[in-house]
Amino acid sequence: MDELFELLNIKPVDMKYYTTAFLHSSYVNENHLKSDYERLEFLGDAVLELVSSDYLFNNLDVKEGDLTKLRASYVCENALYEYSTGLNLSNYIKVGHGEEIDGGRFKKVIMADIFEALMGAIYLDLGFDTVKRVILDIIVPYIEDPKVSFFSDYKSALQEFVQTEQRSLVYDVVNEEGPAHNKSFTVEVRVDGIIYGTGVASSKKEAEQEAAHDALNKLAIK
Repeated sequence: MDELFELLNIKPVDMKYYTTAFLHSSYVNENHLKSDYERLEFLGDAVLELVSSDYLFNNLDVKEGDLTKLRASYVCENALYEYSTGLNLSNYIKVGHGEEIDGGRFKKVIMADIFEALMGAIYLDLGFDTVKRVILDIIVPYIEDPKVSFFSDYKSALQEFVQTEQRSLVYDVVNEEGPAHNKSFTVEVRVDGIIYGTGVASSKKEAEQEAAHDALNKLAIK
């Protein structure tokens, strides 16, 4: 991991955090280990939201709703996957044999989770100031690049349209499959009881966004 640490410009003190940050549950289960990255992912998610919120609040003079949308765009799964890919984190992820065959080290959801887990590890090992610097070094170039767009809030756009037209809007999870560490959700969105869009993703929220995007395309709304 020396190359990664050099890239992040950090000097780890306790390697146990970083080792755990790259252990997928499938690897932990196969090798009868104690902990996977999920607790660190939980912590890293909170740290990432705080750091990005602080930066956007202090650098952009926009309303609360716009701040929320902007923050969502830089901490969504697509963005985290991009950050993770840029750091070549797939080189360090350890997954079980079956997950390896299935391309687990390169799956978007796992790559995104690993980035959050790594931020949690840096926070625990080196403190808030260091993890804040690391996060800003990674995300600020994307924020400052007008050509970069990770995420559009399709659900909000569809909701606005439905409210304008005074129509009903319902999201339904119609299928859920796969093991706990690798779920796939299928969501349908209905407008006035009619299915307008379908989305499939590794989380319910992402599947809802995909369904809303599909519906917007069919309704010819951009």
